[in-house]
Amino acid sequence: MLARLNRFVAEVALPNGEVVLAHVPNTGTLLTCWAPGAPVQLSRAENPRRKLAWTLERVDMGGGWIGVNTQRPNQVMAEGIAAGRIPALAGYAHLRREVGFVGDGGHAGRIDIGLDPGASLPARARALVEVKNVTLLDGPFLRFPDAQSERGRKHLALLMQAVASGLRGVMLFALNRAEGARFAPAWDIDPRYAEALLEAAAAGVELLAVRMVHEVDSIVVGDPVAVDLARP
Repeated sequence: MLARLNRFVAEVALPNGEVVLAHVPNTGTLLTCWAPGAPVQLSRAENPRRKLAWTLERVDMGGGWIGVNTQRPNQVMAEGIAAGRIPALAGYAHLRREVGFVGDGGHAGRIDIGLDPGASLPARARALVEVKNVTLLDGPFLRFPDAQSERGRKHLALLMQAVASGLRGVMLFALNRAEGARFAPAWDIDPRYAEALLEAAAAGVELLAVRMVHEVDSIVVGDPVAVDLARP
């Protein structure tokens, strides 16, 4: 990658020397995720009407691929949940994507994944799972967010309302690079989100961090990683 021209467009040199513009499907800062000259992987859209044919998918900063397309983790995690690859979320009969929820406290919005136990597990609470793409590397930690995230705080409020309504509320952090041994909130970047995460955990929202493993032409669910909420 040669340059990130703005939040949504990157300039990339192809192996044949041609320089193209690629869509960046990530509204964050990409802090620790790119540098001029870093190797990248692009995908090409089939739709001829699309303004930019290329999409930035992965960047290699020396430790393996980093997934920067924020549209990928939801699909990968949904597939992993359905296959029973995430033990804390295994055993549900039905999985739905983009689930609307209105809490008793007036918060309303959409959550990435809804899990229904079905008739076979009537005693298990329905679960609402929000997925966040995590790429910010800080020493031994992978942190979220990499920019101030009002939207992220709204999702935490929704999950707290879900728990108050008798559902399981789960914040699932998808760790989209190989480095980093633990997950932690980005206290320096968005202390309000970090405080909201502590509040959510105290209210019963479950916090899960799961590695995403980059293979040659795919991404799969890997192992869980410890969550560290200690203030710096």
